[in-house]
Amino acid sequence: MSLPSRASYRDIPLYSPSKARCRVDLSDNTNLFGMPPAAERVLREVAVPLVTRYPVGYSPDLREAVAHYTGVDTACVTTGCGSDDVIDSTLRAFLEPGELIAFPSPTFVMMSYFAKVNGLRYAPVNLRPDFDIDVEGLLATQAKLIYVCSPNNPTGTVASRAALERLIERAPGLVLLDEAYAEFARESHLDLARRPNVLVSRTMSKAFGLASMRVGYAVGAPSLVAEVEKARGPYKVTALSERMAVAALREDVPWMRAKVAESLAVRERLVAELQGMGLTCLPTEANFVMVKLRGALEVAERMRARDVNVRAFAGLPGIGDALRIGCGPWDVIQTALDALREERR
Repeated sequence: MSLPSRASYRDIPLYSPSKARCRVDLSDNTNLFGMPPAAERVLREVAVPLVTRYPVGYSPDLREAVAHYTGVDTACVTTGCGSDDVIDSTLRAFLEPGELIAFPSPTFVMMSYFAKVNGLRYAPVNLRPDFDIDVEGLLATQAKLIYVCSPNNPTGTVASRAALERLIERAPGLVLLDEAYAEFARESHLDLARRPNVLVSRTMSKAFGLASMRVGYAVGAPSLVAEVEKARGPYKVTALSERMAVAALREDVPWMRAKVAESLAVRERLVAELQGMGLTCLPTEANFVMVKLRGALEVAERMRARDVNVRAFAGLPGIGDALRIGCGPWDVIQTALDALREERR
């Protein structure tokens, strides 16, 4: 006998982007330039008790390292199993089932998924033609939580400072600003976390190259952070992940910045190559490029047959079909470009 699931769960599919095993994988925007040396040292020197015992609850060492890196008090930091876990915990902490969240469209695809699994309603609001957020449209929803990703995934575009400030000043509830790609952008808005209705989430998965270790964090007012800590539970970050992330934050920020610079140089060259192929790229401040391409789903499928994986999107509002191509070492990018050229002949 099978037990019935929650009625609201029955039509929710698993999150399952194409993850075909390809020699070249530029589909998930992770750091392909290696892992932080200090984090690698921790991994090589890990002792058995670190694995066999529970981690210290609520990751105090990680919170301290994040506080130092971001220039805030430890009470202003919460952590989790990737920034997506921090986002999910925030929804559970501040919204009752049936309440409304709003977000720009297109944006991080997990937002609608998190809304569904938490029994929430959601209102996507199209980006403006210039790819800035539509402040009036977001506010018109009267949503209890408004989510903004900047630089935005999957577009790579950014929300302007003026738009963010207008949104925060007038939002009826919490504004959750996702800065997963902040290290690649020209400007961070982490200082907005000083506002009483703002949480800024970030991750160690992108610029710091620790995607598999699943470490994320958010910065905000202590009263907000305390509620998210309740929702996340005590053991969301493993002891090994915490120790590796702490080492990277304390010792490898210069390494991270050097790799970011390398990624941005690759991004500039990649955009030039794509434009040279007659393709239109969206303005990007992330470690990936979104390029408009009719029939992107089919093109990506044929590229996978050539051992190259990129992320394809169909019918995005204001964009249409598109490919999202992550930045990595140039020899990897060149392989992807060769496969794309072959598909366009």
